[in-house]
Amino acid sequence: MVAAAGDAGKTDVAGKLGITPGMVVQELGWDSDVDDEVRNAVEERCGDDLVDDDFDGVVEVVLLWWRDGDGDLVDALVDAGTALADNGVVWVLTPKTGRPGHVEPSEIAEAAPTAGLSQTSNVSVSEDWIGARLVAPRAVKSRR
Repeated sequence: MVAAAGDAGKTDVAGKLGITPGMVVQELGWDSDVDDEVRNAVEERCGDDLVDDDFDGVVEVVLLWWRDGDGDLVDALVDAGTALADNGVVWVLTPKTGRPGHVEPSEIAEAAPTAGLSQTSNVSVSEDWIGARLVAPRAVKSRR
């Protein structure tokens, strides 16, 4: 499929998220405000539908749509990591600054280590959403 010039940035979002063909991608936190163009781009790139929280296999990527007021982010990140492959990635997708439900970046930065994850980068995924990339540390060492 050839994307129209106006769609090129939207379709490339799957590339920004590191999605490759054949990956199993789990989506958590879906609601009516999520960006369907982001979802469609990810599904197109991986070649299959996104799986939900009922999926009982291993996933390479978790897309966690998260908004202020959604609950405890640490708990959500721990839950997101349960089906994650050893080299998997959790993308926490939050509304950008000034949008309803915006989450301060410091909240993600504080929650990630508590959930056993490390934040590696941030990307703009759409006009309204930004993504924080979280991964499990290669070697888990106690710092206490």
